[in-house]
Amino acid sequence: MTDRDRDEAGRARNARPRDGLGRPLPYGADGVERQPEGIERSPEDTISEAQRLLDAGRPFHAHEVFEDAWKSTDGPERELWRGLAQLAVGLTHVARGNGNGAASLLERGADNIEPFREAGPHGIDIPGLQGWARSMAEEVKVRARVEPVAPRLLGQ
Repeated sequence: MTDRDRDEAGRARNARPRDGLGRPLPYGADGVERQPEGIERSPEDTISEAQRLLDAGRPFHAHEVFEDAWKSTDGPERELWRGLAQLAVGLTHVARGNGNGAASLLERGADNIEPFREAGPHGIDIPGLQGWARSMAEEVKVRARVEPVAPRLLGQ
């Protein structure tokens, strides 16, 4: 039995390098720089960093940014960050060519941010994100391969 990768606190962490879409590569392979985990950012910094990663074609990494916000938030906004993380993972599945997984996560993420539709916290364009997610989900159900398009978190 091999030892599991662990961080400084002893928590299990996979240290394998990953490609730009978060897929594990063999140990020793050149991967992309990983997003640091457990970073507490302001909501504005979370949105800015996630948008930068989405625009760079790295939705898996944007998901990790949203996941940090989700895990470090108590109260009603916790579901907002979880829903945004699901949207980013859905886009990751679009980019990987997994239409079923993409549609499922995009639809679930759109549903989970619904409670924030009327007054999008932090300037987040909830109706725009839901429209983008549902449109992308429908497209991957119809076509085998879809070009991933990054959403605008704050709208235009």
